[in-house]
Amino acid sequence: MRVTFCLMTLLSRNTVSSLKPKSSEVLTCYLEQLKHPPWTSYFVKYSSIENDQKGMSHFNWKVGNSNYHILRTGCYPYIKYHCTKRPIADLTVEDNFFRIIKLMNLGIPCLAYGVAAVFLIRHQEDVYTPKGIVTIYFLYEEDKGSYY
Repeated sequence: MRVTFCLMTLLSRNTVSSLKPKSSEVLTCYLEQLKHPPWTSYFVKYSSIENDQKGMSHFNWKVGNSNYHILRTGCYPYIKYHCTKRPIADLTVEDNFFRIIKLMNLGIPCLAYGVAAVFLIRHQEDVYTPKGIVTIYFLYEEDKGSYY
């Protein structure tokens, strides 16, 4: 009886997790939805996605024919993405540098940024993914397509 309950609990957790879109899927869908903007910067709630980019801080992300440099950080209760359209580059040094900085300061500034964001967010938009709609958040509404 107990084994059946534990198995059912495990299955339901995996099912719930698999129903959420991956963070990479939301990133790709949003950049495609905007028709490959020069840049964008947004927050997504941890609770809305399955975090498949854990540990990645600065990396290349290919969407169609475009490449983006992604700056990503966890700032509970959100993940913050800053995306800039740029040519592919080796970002290994920068990625490791950002990881070391986050570890050295124990993530305290990231947590403070997330708490502040809760009060500073003024705009939200929906991202349409194959697994459903995910709401993303902005400190202010962006001028779509602008370079700055």
